[in-house]
Amino acid sequence: MPPPIQRVVVLGGGILGVSTAVHLLRGGAGVTLVTEAELASGASGRSLSWLNSAGERPDPYHLLRMAGIDRYRTLFAADPSRDWLRFDGALYWGRAGEEEATRRRHSAEKRHGYDSHLVAPAQVGSLTPRVNPAAVAPQAIFNPGEGWVSLPHLIEFLIEEFKNLGGDLVTHAGKASVVLTDGRATGVVTAGTGVKYDGDAVVVACGPQTPEVVAALGITIEDASPVSMLVVTKPVEHGLRTVLNTPRAAVRPNPGNTLAADHDWYEEAITENADGSYSIPEPVVKELLDEAAQLIEGTPALEPASWKIGRKPIPGDGEPVFGELEQAAGCFVAFTHSGATLGLIGGELLAGEVLTGDRHPMLESFRPGRFSR
Repeated sequence: MPPPIQRVVVLGGGILGVSTAVHLLRGGAGVTLVTEAELASGASGRSLSWLNSAGERPDPYHLLRMAGIDRYRTLFAADPSRDWLRFDGALYWGRAGEEEATRRRHSAEKRHGYDSHLVAPAQVGSLTPRVNPAAVAPQAIFNPGEGWVSLPHLIEFLIEEFKNLGGDLVTHAGKASVVLTDGRATGVVTAGTGVKYDGDAVVVACGPQTPEVVAALGITIEDASPVSMLVVTKPVEHGLRTVLNTPRAAVRPNPGNTLAADHDWYEEAITENADGSYSIPEPVVKELLDEAAQLIEGTPALEPASWKIGRKPIPGDGEPVFGELEQAAGCFVAFTHSGATLGLIGGELLAGEVLTGDRHPMLESFRPGRFSR
């Protein structure tokens, strides 16, 4: 049996890395958190971060997401005045002519006992303000228990506790790799400077770079991460409270009376540059915001304050990846499309596995070993 875990190196400054690091500190371990650039500079900084378990999904995934929402509700209850975490519901509708698919989605949600209401455009105004009823499909779904979080704000909140608990934060470390000694993870080393950070275990939570990091160990985690964009608007009097998920725009409120918007129809317009960065024509950004504006009563003029482009972490089979690598003892991974919804619960359960060696039953369906079998 390996010795007790006293120090853990966490690789990744997004929500899963920071959450895991804080839970490890709460459990009594020393933690070094190493991130390539700034905190929340990757996928967590460009996530719509809709808190949900909507649609149809396998029971283990649904239950994990519901536990994730529960942890956010606990955080919300501690201070409901936070403008970066809200539970004001979400409204979904599909393309014209897809009403049957919407009804199937609603039925699937009801089978889980999920709070799901099939509504007509005329009903929307009594459920949530400032949605343009003329934009709503003949049948839509309102999920009153859903919400959203601004992950950069949450990470800032968690990192205060991280520092208060004595965690060591290393930002702008550049790319780093896991060090194995006699088949066991013993830390990470940076590529540029060769600095090694020692630990009794390592957690890899690098978003879409996670498969690349473990591939250097000869381990495969299938990757289906696409390129995506999040646009944040300039402040505007919009009055919107709910998350909107529609055929041409997904939009939610954001701190500072701004809005956050994304979708996938413009992926082909994104160009990868020689230096690895991404760009998109500004008219495409404007088109997305024009689509978003039409969803809101009064069609407010939406102007972009910023847009961020990068890869959205999605495992090859769409399901989360959590747990210890079978071929590299002491090396744990966290890699999922639902990083926002699972951010708190994922960090909690994974930290528990690192500290105790006990495999949590809620993570059994999501082990990384499934890709090598």
